[in-house]
Amino acid sequence: MFRLLRGKKHKGGGFTEIKLKRADLADAETIWKMQTEAFLEMYRKYRDDKTSPAAESEDKTAARLKSPYTYYYFIETDEGAVGAIRVVDENDPNKPKRISPIFIMPQHRNKGFAQKAILEAENIHGASNWELEAILQEAGSCALYEKLGYRRTGEERQIAEGMTLGTFRK
Repeated sequence: MFRLLRGKKHKGGGFTEIKLKRADLADAETIWKMQTEAFLEMYRKYRDDKTSPAAESEDKTAARLKSPYTYYYFIETDEGAVGAIRVVDENDPNKPKRISPIFIMPQHRNKGFAQKAILEAENIHGASNWELEAILQEAGSCALYEKLGYRRTGEERQIAEGMTLGTFRK
C-alpha cells in the first residue's frame, strides 16, 4: 500500500527513507501527544486557542480517527515516527481531499519529510483535487505547499492578531 520514499541525505551519506503507516483509534493518544508537542511553539507564538492542534483535546483526535473519511498516517523513518499527516477523503470527486493537519516533530524538521509525506498521500489518495489551510505568516510552510503545486485561492480568515489562515488548492 505504501512505498518507501527517500528524504534528504544525512550526515552518514545515505538517504533517509520514509513511509506512511496507517494509524487507527488505538493510536489516538500517541498522535495527540505528538501533535501537541509539534505545534506547541506555534501555539505560544500566536496564542490560538480556536484552531491550534496544540490546544485540542485527545477526545478530538479520537473523534477524527473514528470518522469514516479520515486517514491518519504516521510518517516513519528507520528511527520510528517523525510526524503524522491526516487526510480527509470523502471519495467524492466534487469535494476536495484535505490535509489537516500535517506535522513533523521539531528534532526532525528541515529534512524533506513533510514534502515526501504529502507526495505519498497524493499517491495513495490521488494527485488532484486537494485543499489545505496554512498560516500565511509562516513563510516556510507556504513555500513548501507552493513548491508542491498548491496555489493560494485568496480565501483568508484572520484567527488572531498577526495570524491569518489562507486556503491553498491543487
